[in-house]
Order: sequence, then structure tokens, then C-alpha cells
Amino acid sequence: MTRIAIVQEPPAFLDREGTIAKAVRLVAEAANGGAELVVFSEAFIPGYPAWIWRLKPGADGGLAGQLHGRLVDNAVDLSSDQLRPLFDAARTLKVTILCGINERDSQWSRATIYNSVIVIGPDGSLLNRHRKLMPTNPERMVWGFGDASGLKVVDTPSGRVGSLVCWENYMPLARYALYAQGIDIHVAPTYDSGDGWIGTLQHIAREGGCWVIGAGNVLRVKDLPRDFPDRDRLYPDADEWINQGDSVVIAPGGKIVAGPLRKETGILHADIDLKAAIAARRSLDVAGHYSRPDIFTLQVNAKSQRPAEFSY
Repeated sequence: MTRIAIVQEPPAFLDREGTIAKAVRLVAEAANGGAELVVFSEAFIPGYPAWIWRLKPGADGGLAGQLHGRLVDNAVDLSSDQLRPLFDAARTLKVTILCGINERDSQWSRATIYNSVIVIGPDGSLLNRHRKLMPTNPERMVWGFGDASGLKVVDTPSGRVGSLVCWENYMPLARYALYAQGIDIHVAPTYDSGDGWIGTLQHIAREGGCWVIGAGNVLRVKDLPRDFPDRDRLYPDADEWINQGDSVVIAPGGKIVAGPLRKETGILHADIDLKAAIAARRSLDVAGHYSRPDIFTLQVNAKSQRPAEFSY
């Protein structure tokens, strides 16, 4: 059995260092509970830009720019040592960590950020970095488009782990790209929530014959910093849950075994049996005996789409 933990806690919103320090504390708490794989939600560091769903196009352009500037300033540069405390925590506690980040690529434009998810191994190494392929609706005013260079399933002591971010999970070919790599644990860090979304994750568990970890994004108005611009206008109800979370663990075949954790903060633990993923594919293996490769093929361009280096 493998013990996993989903951290459903708000970040130190728009504060990179504060959120990283909080993540380190939460990883230690999860590890003390026996977790071998610790999962955080979409854009956890330094927080999901929830304001994009409330701003008025055109009228709130100045406010959008102000908030976006703070998000960019607090985004993570993976070429720096900003995440060193989290990497050290993984190594010290011997756990695998999957965490959503706002990623700033300082090698190129320095202005574009990405909705990324990283996998840190128990030796403190970066096992994978995946950038969300298609930002959803107004998210396209925040994040750049990712590529398939990180569309990978990686070996960890907890099993073969892969991830799609939020509505990427509605992309059939992206899902299949992970199924075809023998995924055991499909992690879905997300801002979506509700029974419809949970139904989507149950379908993936049935379709892929894999464990599905839905890492929900939880945020209340009281979690926003006091200097959040126009807070009272955008979020007039001080008691509002901006997002209710709904973290959940689903077994191969679609049965919910833990959660959903709704309108609560905390750490959701579950013990999972990786052999159940193999057993689930006995009758339906969409990337194996049920695939019909003589009829269907999938080609994935896994090359990085970074711009070519300039020459003068």
C-alpha cells in the first residue's frame, strides 16, 4: 500500500516566500502522517489568480495589470534557488511532492508566466515540469501556452505518476498520452470543483484504469491579503468561500475512497494499492489490448517550443 496526502490549504496569497514556507510545514505534517506522496493544488505558489473570473473586461484593465504584476513578481523561477526549501524538505523527509506553481521563465521574455506543475523526487531532484497546455478562457490573459515536453509519466517510489492541470483533463488526447505511458496515479491539480467535476475524475479513473487524485483549490475571502486591491468590491462577502476545494481520491473503476473535502481546510490522506490499477485494466486497457493501433495512432510533439536562440 502507498499512502498519499492531498494538501487542501490556502497559500500565503501572492507571497512566494510565505507560501513556500507554508508548503514546507504542510509537507512535514503530511509526512508525519505517513504520506509518501504529497500533492498540492493548481498554481499553489503563490496562488491561483481567482480575480480573473470577476473583473469586467475593459473597465478593470488597470486593476488587472496591478494584480498581474504582483503575480509575476511572486512567480517561481526554476533556474533559481527559490524552491530550495521545498526540494530540501522532499529529500529530508523522503517524500515525493507534486506542486502547482506560477512559473516565470527568466531565460526568455521574463514577462510570460506559465501554469506549471512540478514533481520533486524523494532525493530532492526535479523529476518533471509540465506547463498547462491550454489556459482556460480568461486564464489566457494570465498564462502562456505550454508544450508537451513535460507531458510525461515519471517513476517514483509511490508508483508511476503523471498530471494534467484542471481542464486539461477534458483533452482526450492529452489523457491518452499519459495512459500510453503506463500511468498508475493520475493527479489532477485543479481550480474546478463540484459534483460535475468529481464525475469527470471518476470517468478518468474508469477510462484509464488508474488512481485519480483530485487536488482541489480552497480559498476564502479572509485568505486574501489585507492590501488586495478593490477587495471589498470584488469580494463583498467576508465569509465567502471563493473556492470550496473538493479534494478527492478515486480508485481505478471510479469509486471514491476519500473525500471530497468540501468547504474545509486540511490534509486528506488515503492508502492506495497500485496493483488495483493493473487489475482494472484486465477488461479495459485503452492503451493496450483495447487500443486497436492498426486503426488509431497518436503522435505527440514532445519537443520544447522555446524560441530559438538569437544570433547577431
